[in-house]
Amino acid sequence: MKRFSKLIVLVFVMALIAAACGSSSDDTTTTAAGGATETTVATETTVAAETTTTATVAPDPGFEGYVLDAGGCDYGGRVEKITAVDEFTVEFDLCGPHPAFLQQIAFGVFGIQSEESLEATGGAPLDSPVGTGPYTLQEWVRGDSVIYARNDDYYGTVAPHATAVLKWSTESAGRLLELQSGNADGMTFPGPEDYATIVNDDTLTLLNKPEPNIFYMGFTDTFAPWDNVDVRNAVALAIDRQRLVDTFYPPGSETASHFTPCSVENGCEGESWYDFDVEAAKALLAEAGFADGFDTKIYYRDVTRGYLPTPGNVAADIQAQLKANLNINAEVVVMESGEFIQASSAGELDGIHLLGWTGDYPHVTNFLDFHFAETNMQFGTPHPEIYEPLLAASQMASATEAAPLYEEANNAIKALVPMVPIAHAGSAFGATATVTGAYAPPWGQVMFNAWDNGTDTLVFMQGNEPISLYCADETDGESLRACAQVVEALYSYTPTGDIQPQLATECVPNEDLSLWTCALRQGVTFHDGTTFDANDVVVSYTAGLDATSPLHTGNSGVFEYYDYLWNGLINAEG
Repeated sequence: MKRFSKLIVLVFVMALIAAACGSSSDDTTTTAAGGATETTVATETTVAAETTTTATVAPDPGFEGYVLDAGGCDYGGRVEKITAVDEFTVEFDLCGPHPAFLQQIAFGVFGIQSEESLEATGGAPLDSPVGTGPYTLQEWVRGDSVIYARNDDYYGTVAPHATAVLKWSTESAGRLLELQSGNADGMTFPGPEDYATIVNDDTLTLLNKPEPNIFYMGFTDTFAPWDNVDVRNAVALAIDRQRLVDTFYPPGSETASHFTPCSVENGCEGESWYDFDVEAAKALLAEAGFADGFDTKIYYRDVTRGYLPTPGNVAADIQAQLKANLNINAEVVVMESGEFIQASSAGELDGIHLLGWTGDYPHVTNFLDFHFAETNMQFGTPHPEIYEPLLAASQMASATEAAPLYEEANNAIKALVPMVPIAHAGSAFGATATVTGAYAPPWGQVMFNAWDNGTDTLVFMQGNEPISLYCADETDGESLRACAQVVEALYSYTPTGDIQPQLATECVPNEDLSLWTCALRQGVTFHDGTTFDANDVVVSYTAGLDATSPLHTGNSGVFEYYDYLWNGLINAEG
């Protein structure tokens, strides 16, 4: 099967007449001479109630559009076809209803890069992203900073400063010191002990960040003794989660009753998590054959997150609780961030791993479907008791009708204990008081072009260095924040967390939410000078979704978000 088919608009005059009359014409399929190559022929489709567009220029009749065609839906994924109908229109033909489509495509991982740059880098623009955003990448000084130059031709809010600099420090105290000394204008995630310092300093501002998140202890059940559900359940009962929250988390944090925060609709359907009960935990562990405990490891990365502000302290406390309550001897193992993410995602860690999640888009699928999908090996063998109701619920337009399925899935998560949900953390950013426009968004990434410190250079501090700047194949917040300044998606999030059109002017669905038609913003150019059009959208999605594409390279080559959030890759092995 070909990666792309070319769309040739053979009946352009008829298309313009159809558009003017508000009518539509159907796509047809022809076969090239010899019958070997399938070519899709399409005219522009306009249905007044569904495909309203702000197009100001008629499509080029010579435009040859690409098609990503899965050849059907038997592969199990969500995408059947993505078509560049014309220069300014992209059609997403899905394998079923997708009520969270707009929220999902606003996620920066699905950012659009130029076709030319993706091909020039072989699908691996790891340190050379070419986007349409408010900044161009000037330089990545490894181990020190990422430096951005203002995009003076940006169609949106042009940055008030000429240069933006992203720096990092793994310790919140280090980031705060840079803020206090005036070397930085903003920072991510002050430690709990830093809140009062910032609030009591007239030169600083604490920015509340109402982000839905979860910190959890994960198990991989392909390793003994974690293949025994009673062992996992015993650990779930033996960890005093409230103690962890009270000791290590900032104001506004809460002990998790479910994996998904209750602020997300349908997140807390079903039974609440187990109460702390050491005696019941000891009994379960004895029944499993480990009355005297066992040896294991606790893996984590030394990177602060809103959901885990002091990772080393939390790891040490969990280690102490396991020893005191169950006589489990746990060695704490600190891993490099990228190595840890890849190993945990692949289910390669033979002990407990400490990880978390910050919501990427405001829908319960973002929390549950990513972590408990049939294709996710993080917790070992996926459980149909969990992923089957989740799959069914993800295709239901009515949240009320989907609620019983989320109840079923959440109850199965509690019974099977693939992880222990610990905390939904309160979180914040910090800024100097002289900055105007400073904010900390609940969804999406903070955009530096909204911040004005009155000088030509803005400096922002985060917790760690990006893994790469090709975020189609990354999952960590540091990389996503760095990419967002350069690369944009079809939709985005406002500072208050609402979705808004970005490179699309709008995307509208058919009646059952299985076909979405996106009108694209005109007059946008990439940082390399090429013009943004529908083919760039198809190529960017193909690079992520089609496992056989020569552009499906990336950094790790896993493309986790494309895999999980679109319910599987096209042409994936096995």
